[in-house]
Amino acid sequence: MKTQNSYTQLIEDIAAIFSDWRQQKLPLSLFLGMCFNLIIAPVVYAATDEQFSRTQAWALGLLGLATLSLSIYLFFVMFVPEKF
Repeated sequence: MKTQNSYTQLIEDIAAIFSDWRQQKLPLSLFLGMCFNLIIAPVVYAATDEQFSRTQAWALGLLGLATLSLSIYLFFVMFVPEKF
């Protein structure tokens, strides 16, 4: 009975997260960025032939994601200014 109750609570929590998704985009964006960086960091680490540490590869991946995100945002601000 206790596992059924915890399972129901978990489902309710997930439903609450998805219902608040439109209001709280920053936490979701950060989470997705960190998940995407799990793919990018090993690629950066392998491309540098292990000259960087894993921490440095992780930081470079995050820096690359932040740069890409900022450039996409600025592109839309320049060409669709009436939305902002």
